[in-house]
Amino acid sequence: MFYVYVLKSLKDEDLYIGSSNNLKRRLSEHQNGKSFSTQFRRPFELVYYEAYKNEKDSREREQCLKLRGNARRFLKERITRSIQ
Repeated sequence: MFYVYVLKSLKDEDLYIGSSNNLKRRLSEHQNGKSFSTQFRRPFELVYYEAYKNEKDSREREQCLKLRGNARRFLKERITRSIQ
């Protein structure tokens, strides 16, 4: 399985969107500062994820959420209580 996930920084309360084929390992890397893009925003809380059978589908969804404001806005509306 391939995953698209949303983390909430407990330090600055901003969201981070990523993808991985091993969600548990990737979350551990974020929490332990092994990801350059998030190492200064730790700790994190997993607030949402989607699972895909195909890697290309997950990468396209990740890019959609990162680059298209409407896609990100609609997701934030769906998970409003999870990110408060």
